[in-house]
Amino acid sequence: MRIAREGFRYIGVVGVVGIAALLFPPTRLLSIPLFILAAFVTYFFRDPTRVPPEGENLLVSPGDGKVVYTGPGERDPSRTQVSIFLSIFDVHINRSPLAAVVRKIKYTPGQFLAAYKPESGTHNEQNELELDAAGGGFSITVRQIAGVAARRIVCDVRENDSLGRGQRFGLIQFGSRMEILFPSDTSLRVKVGDRVKGGETVIGERP
Repeated sequence: MRIAREGFRYIGVVGVVGIAALLFPPTRLLSIPLFILAAFVTYFFRDPTRVPPEGENLLVSPGDGKVVYTGPGERDPSRTQVSIFLSIFDVHINRSPLAAVVRKIKYTPGQFLAAYKPESGTHNEQNELELDAAGGGFSITVRQIAGVAARRIVCDVRENDSLGRGQRFGLIQFGSRMEILFPSDTSLRVKVGDRVKGGETVIGERP
């Protein structure tokens, strides 16, 4: 399985420390939890291949996790919002819900509250992408939101870049939240409690 390049640094550091511990008899037992940690970090940064379902009007989830909110936008009630909590055991690669052009990117520093809490969406560090559908006439907002364990948001695209539906655009390291804002006439396909996969699970349908 492919590993996100952002993970190699962490895997390498923990792995080297584990090998060093293994080479010296007094610290050999310490190498066991270090190798377990290296294995978990490798698992965390996994980047599986995802194939979006057919239908350009279908909007796919931007990340893996559990749906914790659906309804009016918490900051903009005129739009429809879906919020997804990503635990440390979920894939943390972020993907575009639709074929689009990145119109605007806005980074906002903030706190590191637990990402499953509703207030994390407004108080935590976050990165917001405004995406305009490739064919025009439809726009959405995707937010990458840090959590209590997440301390680094990675965004690999710039304004005016083009994205395919389901295409990788970034990740959030070690537990996080994603929010998606749609026009109010979007038909939702998920409910609170549903598990979703980034780039595959349909969360909405364009009119």
